[in-house]
Amino acid sequence: MKRRIIAALFVAIGFTVAAAGSHAEGAMETTYNITPDGVAIGGWDTVAYFTQDRAVEGSSEFSHDWEGATWLFTSQENLDLFIGDPEAYAPQFGGWCAYALSTGEYAAEVDPGEAWTVHEGQLFLNWSDRVREQWLRYNVDHGIAVGRDNWTEVIPQIQDGSVQFSRKADSPWDQASN
Repeated sequence: MKRRIIAALFVAIGFTVAAAGSHAEGAMETTYNITPDGVAIGGWDTVAYFTQDRAVEGSSEFSHDWEGATWLFTSQENLDLFIGDPEAYAPQFGGWCAYALSTGEYAAEVDPGEAWTVHEGQLFLNWSDRVREQWLRYNVDHGIAVGRDNWTEVIPQIQDGSVQFSRKADSPWDQASN
């Protein structure tokens, strides 16, 4: 029931929700939102949100494997910052949509280039900029607390491959390179 309500919410605010499906075949080795090639948060530099106050795409030249995902950075400096304290820079909720998790036990894709917030020293990603705006109006602190409770239920579903994901029709997360 909760999943139907959440899906209806996304459609109601003007987004196309792709059919729910498995993120990957079988169990995943990470709870982070990765591309089919194993790249965390679509290849965006998670440190840049904090140090440059903007979204910047990372480069494979500066990469690091952590928690079952490959993280990309724009510079050796950002890579070193991440290696020094990855949990300080990694997005909350595994890089899944904070708003979706604050409204139910639900994993939804994000737009790391447009829909992000650093709140009290933590990075949160959202489905889109419109959803981000709604999440910010929702009472962020309450949403984070509810999202953390829901996240504990979603983690094992991601790990065992049973979670249902909301994907955009043109999702780069569904396009594995062959």
